[in-house]
Amino acid sequence: MPAPPRDATVTASDEAIAAASRRLIDLSHAIHAEPELAFEEVRSVAKTVEPLAERGFEIELGVADLPTAFRASYGSGELTVGICAEYDALPEIGHACGHNIIAAAGVGAGLGLAEVADALGVTVVVLGTPAEESGGGKVLMLERGVFDDIAMAMMVHPGPTEIAGARSLALADLGVVFHGREAHASAAPELGRNAGDAVTIAQVALGLLRQHLRSGQQLHGIVGDGGVAPNIVPGRAELLYYLRAVDSASLDELTRRASACFEAGALATGCTHEVRTLAPTYTELTPDAALLRAYREQITALGREPIAPELEERRPLGSTDMGNVTNVIPGIHPVIGIDAGGAVTHQPGFAAASVNASADRAVVDGSLALARTAIAVARDEVQRDRLLQLSNRRQEDIR
Repeated sequence: MPAPPRDATVTASDEAIAAASRRLIDLSHAIHAEPELAFEEVRSVAKTVEPLAERGFEIELGVADLPTAFRASYGSGELTVGICAEYDALPEIGHACGHNIIAAAGVGAGLGLAEVADALGVTVVVLGTPAEESGGGKVLMLERGVFDDIAMAMMVHPGPTEIAGARSLALADLGVVFHGREAHASAAPELGRNAGDAVTIAQVALGLLRQHLRSGQQLHGIVGDGGVAPNIVPGRAELLYYLRAVDSASLDELTRRASACFEAGALATGCTHEVRTLAPTYTELTPDAALLRAYREQITALGREPIAPELEERRPLGSTDMGNVTNVIPGIHPVIGIDAGGAVTHQPGFAAASVNASADRAVVDGSLALARTAIAVARDEVQRDRLLQLSNRRQEDIR
């Protein structure tokens, strides 16, 4: 029996990605070799846009008034497909979240879709989104109109486990500064008001609060400033804390309860305090059902085995500013598995694994899966119409 005919559109996209695969892997390794922190990803941006510019993408640098954000566009179809590329690293441990893989896979998907953009009637937009680890680049780009015409948004993130319908937690990034009064810690301690003690009391209160948190609520932090010398009563001290919850409503409740702990530290020590939001609040991921279904089919066809859907909600992946995007635009943020030797994200071992052979395969497979997902949805008349209607309605609301 003869083999069924190959799908010409998928084949053309796949072949474009295959032809670029060495370039994509080299891009992943190059970004990994020079890790850059939030809003400082100058070299990473230059490396990421280069293959897109060579393919004929129109490049806009510094979008949303963010020097390391970009928008690369190709085609003129009515359905605008957004592919998000992250490239920021973590302090001291570099690309321990594998954003080098995200950027390279985003470029690969963009190149594959550019090959078939006219046939599909799509505009392909690769969005360079800085400062995911801290700073909320996507939130700022969303607020400043960069996503206004995007009908569907996708990206793929590496991890130790294959998860198609990845979930995340809502996140508040807080800085709490306590103000006391300096004094000589031995000669005149009674004249001091100890901001370091305020930090201690607040952290004890937060620790006791943990046993009464709702399911999915988390809090964790560090002392950013605890004083300057043992013989000076600290007149200033600072806590840096992340609060997380399964959704925005639960996060609001947790924030109120944590705020009472911060206030208790100040009250008990005679200090004052101020709470600052250090970065935009991240909302939880809400994967679009149709995009998720298409992605699951495509990644499975590539020989990968994502965990069962009923297990996905039990495996939240920390927090991401892609959650804010998926609460406004139909989108997905799947996790593609790499062999990290037992390491998980944000561990040095995961940074090392992000350029191994399995990471290189993830770059190519991630590119293929994202491109094939976009092709499948763009050719599904029901889903295409749905996405266009949602996009048009959103743009009318903006106007």
